[in-house]
Amino acid sequence: MNSIISCKNIYKSFSNIEVLKGIDLNIKKGEIVSIVGPSGSGKTTLLHILGTLENPDPERKPELIIDSQSVMRLNDNQKAILRNKKLGFVFQFHELLPEFTAIENICMPSWISKKNGESIKEDAMNILSELDLLKMANKKPDEMSGGERQRVSVARSLMNSPKIVFADEPSGNLDSENSKTLYNLFYEVRKKIGCSFLIVTHDLKIADMSDRKIVLKDGKIINES
Repeated sequence: MNSIISCKNIYKSFSNIEVLKGIDLNIKKGEIVSIVGPSGSGKTTLLHILGTLENPDPERKPELIIDSQSVMRLNDNQKAILRNKKLGFVFQFHELLPEFTAIENICMPSWISKKNGESIKEDAMNILSELDLLKMANKKPDEMSGGERQRVSVARSLMNSPKIVFADEPSGNLDSENSKTLYNLFYEVRKKIGCSFLIVTHDLKIADMSDRKIVLKDGKIINES
């Protein structure tokens, strides 16, 4: 199977307001896909559902398959295990823990999943080296620039060798130069480890750098290019 994610009949309502209205979508292994659209179009909600952070409306009989595994049959604990093993996340506001250094923040997913403690730091240092971030290893978030913090967030998302990384407005707080650097980093990561990226962004110039751009409006996909 060539798809890392496949979904059908994805609907989502909040307080009787339908935010997503029947999304069908496939994302190929190694593909970088951007989702664009006006505020309120359902971009972040869709990303959260595909990343198993929210559930679609069950009465519509939705289907969501991630790496050949049917997600709708999983309980919350099984979804958490799936997220930790196969999914990575990068958010607009970095979500780095301020009291920890970059290397400690990057190690966090593996500490949570209780992997072999001896190899965790070595793996994290290898990721920092691959992303040219070794100089950040012992710095805390408040000692880094916005661009550096976001790159450390990307490094953390890769710690468990995800099949796909979900990024919600990852360049939202960055200037145009740092935004381009960040997206070039996504392509570099894809080349090295082969993971897919699903990126929600308002920046059309950045979206045009993706393999595929999906336009969402009023909860529906209205265009793909």
